[in-house]
Amino acid sequence: MEENNRIEKLKSENERLRIALEELRILNEIATAISSTLSLEQVMELMIKKCIKHLKTEQCAIMLLDPEDKKRPFHTMIRKADSSQAMLPYRLDVQLMGWMLKNRKPLLINDFSEFNQIRLSPKDSGGIKSVLAAPLLLKGHMIGSLNVFNKRSPGGFTEADTRLLAIIATESAQVIENARLYEEEQALMCMQDEMRIAHKIQTDLLPKSPPTVIGYDIAGASIPATLVGGDYFDFIKIDEHRLALCLGDVSGKGMPAALLMANVQATLRSQAISCGRPCDCLARSNMLLLASTDLERYTTLFYGVLDTREHTLDYCNAGHNHPFVFRKDGEPERLKVGGTVVGCFGATDYSDDKVAMQPGDVLLIYSDGVTEALDDRGEEFGESRLADVMLSSLDDPAESLLLRLIEAARAHAGQAAPGDDMTVVVVKRES
Repeated sequence: MEENNRIEKLKSENERLRIALEELRILNEIATAISSTLSLEQVMELMIKKCIKHLKTEQCAIMLLDPEDKKRPFHTMIRKADSSQAMLPYRLDVQLMGWMLKNRKPLLINDFSEFNQIRLSPKDSGGIKSVLAAPLLLKGHMIGSLNVFNKRSPGGFTEADTRLLAIIATESAQVIENARLYEEEQALMCMQDEMRIAHKIQTDLLPKSPPTVIGYDIAGASIPATLVGGDYFDFIKIDEHRLALCLGDVSGKGMPAALLMANVQATLRSQAISCGRPCDCLARSNMLLLASTDLERYTTLFYGVLDTREHTLDYCNAGHNHPFVFRKDGEPERLKVGGTVVGCFGATDYSDDKVAMQPGDVLLIYSDGVTEALDDRGEEFGESRLADVMLSSLDDPAESLLLRLIEAARAHAGQAAPGDDMTVVVVKRES
């Protein structure tokens, strides 16, 4: 009798050692995979295959937790089934997911009728006879769960199965987090590359240098708040004596605004040559943009035609900041005539007006990124400061006036991040 007991103890110890050795072998394979150059999907597939094989289950799935999704917090990341059987995918019931979220420890159910914490009917269980789930925990936070369904060997899941799955889940959590960080980094790098390309394309769309016009000194610049922006300026030669001046501000920021800005430029250029009056040009551009633009998007736009023979500016202001004409002798004049923004409403009537450009007069067109630059107290740079800067330097060249104004707005904002694009066009009739 004593000899039989000793033999049984040895068998039991041998079995325990065999299981422990098998666990170590499985974990070593997983650890090797984790430290290799395998992709996230390959590592996850390896883990799932090992779970199906060594835990002798029909299916295995890794589910990730999305805290933002209140209705379906768990999302299946990867799932595998025993290839020898055809079956529908098993899923954790809402009650089971809730239990996992609440308890954050392994869940073992070999018989749903005996698990009194959760009551599932055969219909609710969806074909699941037994389940073993381990939480994916990382620094005390649950990020998902590793689940195996339907133990194929008699007796159901064991405590040894629970221990092994919990260890695998711990390793999986770190792998997933590392992969997430890597994928986020790669996505960010890709986005930055795309933004740099977009910045280059947008820069190429804007005038590289001001036009040379006898009797006039012209300068223009656009500084986006981010890599790409929604501001736009352009110089379009209509004929030997007429030059179109455009400055627009597309609603929004970033890539969507930049794409719409390119559309505005193409539309306006196509209409500038064929339309005689600025009001007609903007009316037709408005309808074209309306047909190809989201109704939530719009553009404020100033469009003027400088006649260098008559020394006049015909203009139409579509909801844009009122440009200034700083007179060499006299009060500044605001250019207000026009209509509403373009690309947002249907057929709209626009008006235009004409102003004379006398020797020494300076036309200033700007976007609201200049006047709305905020300091650390939330105070705007404003039109008053803008006018003061210009009036103190009217004798300077156009480029100097432009740079002085932008520098003044930036100095006002100090260390605050720019809230909007800054775009300025200066046209000075030489004395």
